[in-house]
Amino acid sequence: MGNGINLRERKILIFESAKNRTGRVVYLSENARIALRKWIKIRNQKADYLFYGHRGRPLSYEAARSIFKKYSEKAGLSQKGYTLHCLRHTFASELLSAGMPIESLQYLMGHSSIVVTRRYARLSNIALENDYFSAMQKIERGETDGLDRNDYEI
Repeated sequence: MGNGINLRERKILIFESAKNRTGRVVYLSENARIALRKWIKIRNQKADYLFYGHRGRPLSYEAARSIFKKYSEKAGLSQKGYTLHCLRHTFASELLSAGMPIESLQYLMGHSSIVVTRRYARLSNIALENDYFSAMQKIERGETDGLDRNDYEI
């Protein structure tokens, strides 16, 4: 169970993804690391999997979806239309809005094509606004070389 988990370094090694048969490293936020530590203390220590389904079997997507639905209802959020997949979109959008390059996000999400990552990652207006004003500040300070302009003589 613990071979691919390094809580001290806040990362998990996925040796082989079921979907695309490739491995990758995923990183844990501090909140996720704390939650994972708590789960490890109370989980069935004899289980072969970190998260497991009925009778210790691997946790299927359907079982995870059912658990998510149960707790969404318990939290009074069932009418909002949230799904497990929404969490993935939110994750991608928030990281992009915080300035993560899309190429890094592609790797983190495990996508073989950046086109797929772009579908997941909707830039928020905040990120677009920040990018615009950051670029404009560089232009206004004269920090561009002007070589990309079309107004030069040939």
